[in-house]
Amino acid sequence: MEAFRLSHPFMLTTNTFKVPSLCTFSFSTHPRRCFKVEAARTDKNNQPFDAAAFEAERLALDAEARRAMAETADPKAWKWVIRKRIWDTMEARNFANNPRPVHHRIPNFVGAPVAAQKMRELDVFQVAQCVKVNPDSPQKQVRFLTLSDGKKLLTPQPRLRTGFFSVLESSMLTLDTMKEACTSVGVAKHGRPIGLDEIIKVDLIVIGSVAVDPSTGARLGKGEGFAELEYGMLRYMGAIDDSTPVVTSVHDCQLVDDIPVEKLLIHDVPVDIICTPTQVIFTHTTIPKPQGIYWEKLSPEKLGQIRILRELKKRIEQETGKKLPTGPSEKLPPTAQRSRRG
Repeated sequence: MEAFRLSHPFMLTTNTFKVPSLCTFSFSTHPRRCFKVEAARTDKNNQPFDAAAFEAERLALDAEARRAMAETADPKAWKWVIRKRIWDTMEARNFANNPRPVHHRIPNFVGAPVAAQKMRELDVFQVAQCVKVNPDSPQKQVRFLTLSDGKKLLTPQPRLRTGFFSVLESSMLTLDTMKEACTSVGVAKHGRPIGLDEIIKVDLIVIGSVAVDPSTGARLGKGEGFAELEYGMLRYMGAIDDSTPVVTSVHDCQLVDDIPVEKLLIHDVPVDIICTPTQVIFTHTTIPKPQGIYWEKLSPEKLGQIRILRELKKRIEQETGKKLPTGPSEKLPPTAQRSRRG
């Protein structure tokens, strides 16, 4: 279980108190955050980590999430039309690896380790000291290469349901545990959970995709919005800014030319570089990157799923005396029902 300790040192700049924007947080030029939200491990019964139970529960919740997404998605919505086309193609042409079927997932694809090696050869990867990598299956080799190359790995806990981010470093691991640490169970077992107060600089972001346009850098995920929230929180922390490269790895069949840039939302994250098993593409994207957390886009249900956002929102409202906006209600998969162990 993850618990959060809150304190609230104010951000001071030239002896002037500043309050955050009511809608968006962008602190790329400010080295200090407004509030301290600290993650800590707790285990009331001092019980050892039960990897089998953790994985069984994760798989069950993920299956329920995919089922609910299938029920609530609008099949006529343009994003879902593109996603379904990619998922159907990957299954029909056997471009998919397990877990299958790939529908409602960041799809694991044939040649993912080759694409990861191409990413490893990028200058931005080689010079990076800290790399944030999504927790999905096709980027497992990227996570391993990050650790095996002696870099710091920052990875979110799946769907942010149990906490926030975890940090792993090769110095914390043996070769065997390094391989395990690239899995969701391994992150929970070996990672050090952090909070929004962590002083950290992320040099490279690796993000999973369902579809991506190489000519514009426009990207579609699986439709839950967690990659966008993770990006926004890193902006809030001051860990990244507009210059931080965003890279994705996909199969060549996931390259598309029909994502309408004008229909993208303000929180959609574009990519700078695409690695496939056959090529590396620099998109030279001109799509603006999100500047922080867009509270007016977060539904009460989404906030209900992510404890760290609820705590942060409550604390900001208490300290500023102003209520932050909330987005419209929506029906979401029940991904936040993980039982509290210990």
